[in-house]
Amino acid sequence: MPGTKPAKGAELQTSATVHDAVRKGDVTELSAIVKNGTNINETDKKYKFTPLHWASHAGSLECLHWLLWNGADVTCTTPQGWTAVHIAAIRGQDACMQALSVNGADMNAQDNRGCTPTHLASAHGHSFTLQTLLRRAADCNSADRNDWRPVHYAAFHGRLGCLQTLVKWGASVDEVDNNGNIPAHLAAMEGHVHCFKFLLSKGMSSAHTLGARNNQGETPKDLAQRFCKQPVLQFIRVTEKQKDISLDHESVAFPAHGAAFCGDLDALRKLVESGVINVNERDDKGSTPMHKAAGQGHLSCLQWLLEMGANQNIRDDAGDTPKDTAKRFAQLAAVKVLGGSSLEEDSDEEGESLDPACSDRHGVEGSTDSLEDINLSPTQRKEGRVRAYQKLEELRKLLEIARSNYRQLGGLLEEDVNQLKEAKEAERTIQELGTQLEFERVRREKLEMQLDECRAEIGRLNQRLQDPHAPAQEETPQRPQVREKKRVKSRRSDVGGVFVKRILEK
Repeated sequence: MPGTKPAKGAELQTSATVHDAVRKGDVTELSAIVKNGTNINETDKKYKFTPLHWASHAGSLECLHWLLWNGADVTCTTPQGWTAVHIAAIRGQDACMQALSVNGADMNAQDNRGCTPTHLASAHGHSFTLQTLLRRAADCNSADRNDWRPVHYAAFHGRLGCLQTLVKWGASVDEVDNNGNIPAHLAAMEGHVHCFKFLLSKGMSSAHTLGARNNQGETPKDLAQRFCKQPVLQFIRVTEKQKDISLDHESVAFPAHGAAFCGDLDALRKLVESGVINVNERDDKGSTPMHKAAGQGHLSCLQWLLEMGANQNIRDDAGDTPKDTAKRFAQLAAVKVLGGSSLEEDSDEEGESLDPACSDRHGVEGSTDSLEDINLSPTQRKEGRVRAYQKLEELRKLLEIARSNYRQLGGLLEEDVNQLKEAKEAERTIQELGTQLEFERVRREKLEMQLDECRAEIGRLNQRLQDPHAPAQEETPQRPQVREKKRVKSRRSDVGGVFVKRILEK
């Protein structure tokens, strides 16, 4: 009626935008807004983000899947030239990165500065997201407009974990930018001593790295001295005096793991708070600093890592969580800190539980995404899992219909091809057995003829034994007949076997 005010809920519903729904992770509201006519690729006014950009930014995985299923454009860019993949790399959203990759997003797309998602993940220290990119065929040696490679970004920002990942995937630490700087120059200039040590150990040689000069003729030592980076300068001086670098792998490549293993909370705090190491950094065996601290029972390190938002559900290469590691080394106090009740409790059984809360206790497998990044209540997460399961059942039914239609149109599925192969093999076997049976039949007839001859000969011998004085004239007229019978039987016995030719399978 005219003059009546709309209901409060209706007013909120009309004021909400598609971007708000994605930021909240409300896929039901997102679906309703798009069905009411809103463009699925609409950009907001402030950031020029599409809903897909916001889903990658907020880590709204269910909304991201819904947008991709309903035709959202993965090539849309912001004014900076960022696609949704760039946003996921900046935010370290591993699960979103995997979903975008599966749906055909370009892992090597460049923004306005020529940066790929690999550059941005390296700059922001998201080593596991970087590994996801590299597994999806991203180029680890691509250059931006300043000829900076991802290793330059990781060295400049002090991202040791990203440096390790890039080197492991074949990135060169001796590449120069347009100013002639190798990554060691940038690490020395910014004072990242751990990154500098690692680059020194992985370079062509220590002498080559220390003596490398940029376009201004400066070595890493000159840059460290000019920018007053005393830790790097002191390390270079000690190295030059020793002339022999003996670097421990654990302390150089994974200093935070070494600090957690030794219970050195101060060193661990400095490494994580300065951004050198991601709190969920993995070593070459997939262990995080929390695994190291849990195995040795360093409660102060464990509690601090939990306060910093470390993910205690990450599994190492052996499939163990930090709680499993604490149980294996009988660290009961560490088990209790990590939420366990006793050493006998088997956390592997949680994965087999049908309890819906099990999914809440475990994040994305192998991911460093934090559940806090997804702004959903437990009820919303449960409803999301139900919708995902319903979608799975719907797709399974559609797959069965498509398979049936394909068969009716004369197509052959893989199981049909296997059945045809099995049928041909069975037919070939039956043919071989039939030929063998015919051969055995002929052989049996031959043996029966020989048996008849033997029986006849035995009969004649028995008759002569019963009447040894019988006149020879009686046997004379029988001899031609016996000889004729023998001739006939011998002629029959000349029948040979059948040659069997095996048909070899092609």
